[in-house]
Amino acid sequence: VQLQASGGGLVQAGGSLRLSCTSSARTFSNNAVGWFRRAPGKEREFVAAVSWKGDRRAYRDSAKDRFTISRDNAKNTVYLQMNSLNLEDTAVYYCAAAMGPYSTSSSAGSYRYWGQGTKVTVSS
Repeated sequence: VQLQASGGGLVQAGGSLRLSCTSSARTFSNNAVGWFRRAPGKEREFVAAVSWKGDRRAYRDSAKDRFTISRDNAKNTVYLQMNSLNLEDTAVYYCAAAMGPYSTSSSAGSYRYWGQGTKVTVSS
């Protein structure tokens, strides 16, 4: 399963971005998908995850009221809508597909396939 993350860019604090994670794999719609990020000089951290049907979602605490993860299985795409961005959101964002359909785990070890990352820079 190959994943392609896109949608990153430069945005002012308070602005919004929508990241997309796409795959050409026919089975992508059967996988739970997560978003992770790595800020400069920091460890990779969980951002959000969604089950294969989109009925189960999980977020890191700092993202709960600002980010929304969703998916369109007809388009083999998972989205991360990010609103009210702040400087601490600056990072490279990665999408990852889990082995199974249900997991919305925050553990990176639960995800087998990873995309190449898209960079998000929030400026003041």
